[in-house]
Amino acid sequence: MYDHRKLGRELGLFDSDPLIGAGLPYWLPAGAAIRQSLERYIADVERRAGYQQVYSPVLGKRELYEISGHWAKYSDDMYPPMDIGEEQLVLRPSLCPHHALMYRSRSHSYRELPLRMSEIGGMYRSERSGVLGGLSRVRAIQLNDGHIFCRLDQVAGEASAALELINQAYRDMGIKASRYLLSLPSEDARFGSPDSKYVGDADSWARSAALLRDVLDNAGIDYEESPGDAAFYGPKIDIQIEDSAGRESSLSTIQIDFHQPERFDLDYIGADGNKHRPVMVHRSIIGSIERAVAHLVEVHGPAFPSWLAPVQLVVLPISSAEEKAAADVLRQAVAQGIRAELAYADEGSLSARIRENRHAPYLAILGPREAAAHHLAIRERSGDKLAAAPVKEVLDRIAAEVSIS
Repeated sequence: MYDHRKLGRELGLFDSDPLIGAGLPYWLPAGAAIRQSLERYIADVERRAGYQQVYSPVLGKRELYEISGHWAKYSDDMYPPMDIGEEQLVLRPSLCPHHALMYRSRSHSYRELPLRMSEIGGMYRSERSGVLGGLSRVRAIQLNDGHIFCRLDQVAGEASAALELINQAYRDMGIKASRYLLSLPSEDARFGSPDSKYVGDADSWARSAALLRDVLDNAGIDYEESPGDAAFYGPKIDIQIEDSAGRESSLSTIQIDFHQPERFDLDYIGADGNKHRPVMVHRSIIGSIERAVAHLVEVHGPAFPSWLAPVQLVVLPISSAEEKAAADVLRQAVAQGIRAELAYADEGSLSARIRENRHAPYLAILGPREAAAHHLAIRERSGDKLAAAPVKEVLDRIAAEVSIS
C-alpha cells in the first residue's frame, strides 16, 4: 500500500499550511477533481435509491446538542461555543440533529415512510494534534451522511439496503473492507443516567443490536462484536479499512437510533389515525470524503479507477505541427465531460511524455496521419494500443468508459 500523506502531496491532491492549522488540509485541483467525482457518484447512487438530498447549516445553538445528547456525552470532542449576542452557537459535530429538525418541520403520514434524507455536509471535531494525519484524521470533515425515518417494521430492510449500497460503492471504488464490526455498548454498560456513557434504556439497545445482528447474518457477512465501541445513542455496524501502516479505522457505518426521535418528539400519523414514533437509521455509505480519498490513494496509488482519475485523457501531439489539431481534440474532450490535458511537444520527447503521463487511463497519440485524417490512436494505461479511429468515435468511447453511471 502507498502512504497517502506523502503520495497525495506529490500528486498535488492536497496540502496544508501552518497558517490554516493542523488537521485542516486544503484541496488542490487534482484532489478537488477526485472529491467532486465522489460527491457526484454518491449523490447519484442515493438519488436512485430513493433519498432526498438536503443542505443544512454547519452551526447550531448549544441547546440543539443538549437535546440530542451530544453536549452531555460528546462535548469533549466538540469545539467550544461561540457567544453571539445572547446566543451560544456551536460548530456541529454531527448532522443528525439538523436532519431530525428538518423531519420535524413537516407533518408526516405512514404512507411517506421510509423517508430517506441525505447530505454531504461539513462537521467539526476537536481532535488532538497528536492524532491528526493527512486526510485520514482531520478537524473539518465533509461527511456523506444520511438518515432514514421509518416504522419499526421497516428498520431491518432499510439497514440491509444501506449495507448493499456500501458494498456496491466499495466495488465501484475498487476497495475492500478489512473487517465488519458490530459495535456494542461495554459489557458493564449502564443506560440513561447522567453519568452513563449511553443514553436510552437497555431494552431499546438490545432491540437495536438484534436488528443489526440480523442484517449482518442475513447478508452472510462474517463480523466481530466490538463491546464498548457503540455510539452514545445506539449500536452500529462499522465497516473497517486499513491504512499503509496497518492502522484500522471506520469508513462506513449503519446505526439504529430510538433515542433522538424521542428527544426531538418526532412522529408520524399511522393508518389508525394516531401519532406514532419513527425509528431513525443513521448511515454513511462512503464515510467522510477526506478519509475515502486517503484510502483510495493508499490502495490505488497514482493509478485511480478511470472515473476517479484527476486526468482521464492526455493528448500528445508528436510534434508542434500537430498541436493545433491536438488543441481541437482537447476542446472536444472537455466538452464531453472528460478531464483532459495536452502534453505539448516542447515538454520532451514523445517517449518521455508518455512516461510522464503513464498513470492517466488514456493517452491519445496524434501524428501527421492522425491529424490529417481527424483520427486518434489510443494507448491505454494497461499498455494496450488501439488502432486509430475517428476522433468523435474515440472520445465517445472514452466518455462512456470514464462514466460510473
